[in-house]
Amino acid sequence: MTVINKEVHKHELVGGRLCLDFANTVSWHDSSEKSRELLTSYERLVNWSLQANIFNKQQSLLLLEKAKSQPAKAKEVLQQAIDLRESIFRIFSLILKHETPASKDLSTLNEALGNVYRVMRLVPGENKFSLELLNGEEMLDEMLPPIVQSAIDILTSEKELRRVKKCEGDPCGWLFFDTSRNRSRRWCSMADCGNRAKAKRFYHNKK
Repeated sequence: MTVINKEVHKHELVGGRLCLDFANTVSWHDSSEKSRELLTSYERLVNWSLQANIFNKQQSLLLLEKAKSQPAKAKEVLQQAIDLRESIFRIFSLILKHETPASKDLSTLNEALGNVYRVMRLVPGENKFSLELLNGEEMLDEMLPPIVQSAIDILTSEKELRRVKKCEGDPCGWLFFDTSRNRSRRWCSMADCGNRAKAKRFYHNKK
């Protein structure tokens, strides 16, 4: 019987939006030398999805069980997820520098968007409509549609897009949605990059 591996990496969800947390599944994302991949297996992708509340525990277990019988497909989905993540990261990174995202990255996101809506349908709820998968079976790439939707929601809203920032802790590279009233947030986390910057300032001042 499949179980959730409690030794799997515990992800920090500091992005404030699903797609930004997904973009942050690389440590030191802005460094080619220090960067460390956190999604090293399909299991870790599912584990992140569980932590990010895309799935509940039962759904996660069903996907892991299905992945056992389709290892090649699971590996393919993992690579697809990583490619999507890197495109999302580069798109937002360039927008933050007031530059136009690369056509290749936009194509990757647009292709993912097309795939999402081919397998989704709109259903009425009590107070609003929602999207759900067309079939009731668990799909190995079931975590990707809400991530894509999250990215589209930000990119198509000028108000939302202005709130996206990148941590100033070089070379952290983590993205976050700044919900502060005057948009003054500078760090992915005060407990991490914020404290590191504070310690660095103290050292230089003392010196």
